[in-house]
Amino acid sequence: LPRDCGVWLSLGGFHERGRDWPTTQRIYNCHALLDPAGESPRPCPARLGVPGPGRHLPRRTLLSPGHLVAAYRKTHLCDVELEGRVTMKESSFTNPGTEIVPPVSTPAGKLGLSICYDLRFPEISLALRRAGAEILTYPSAFTVPTGSAHWEVLLRARAIESQCYVVAAAQTGKNHERRTSYGHALVVDPWGAVVAQCREGPGLCYAEIDLDYLHRIRREIPVHGHRRPDLYGTVAATAAGLAAVP
Repeated sequence: LPRDCGVWLSLGGFHERGRDWPTTQRIYNCHALLDPAGESPRPCPARLGVPGPGRHLPRRTLLSPGHLVAAYRKTHLCDVELEGRVTMKESSFTNPGTEIVPPVSTPAGKLGLSICYDLRFPEISLALRRAGAEILTYPSAFTVPTGSAHWEVLLRARAIESQCYVVAAAQTGKNHERRTSYGHALVVDPWGAVVAQCREGPGLCYAEIDLDYLHRIRREIPVHGHRRPDLYGTVAATAAGLAAVP
């Protein structure tokens, strides 16, 4: 499809059997990025292919034309229990990924890869921003209770704090008898405005990625340069002798 249509595809999450499948019997939740012609900008016709079950996807590799450019394995697993509504324990069948994949240069901008529940952790989006990301991607399958309450506000927060475009594809509809996905795929610009969004049910939306606008926002509000990594991560006890909360 990327080759035939001449587009890049961000796809996830795929259940992937890694090399450790025989010993763990657990999969990885994988976000794959495919390009239309291999090592852009040198187009070359060829068949594209995504490794199937039992094959281990490369982490950050440019392969032959039309193949995989990058693969990210979800690092934050969704173990939640909303009493009487939703219970999920992703860790019961999934291994957590062990690394953040560096942003990938694409015709639209430098793309950072995440998946679904990663959205709740600003540390990963800020790490991708520090590594040069201009677009953050979150293919997701939020539940209806969590999606209706948190989906849009979390995506807008990640866009504002990182000053990146945020692109979030979203599974919609009934997964099985016990679960329905919220949907509402959307795109947020670096100012935090929703610039494209799908509503109920299957759909498709388009948005323009304006990198000049992105860099203007970063110049006008240079929060990246104002961060204090020397302070973050620890809170000293106060003069009154109050202990920091672990």
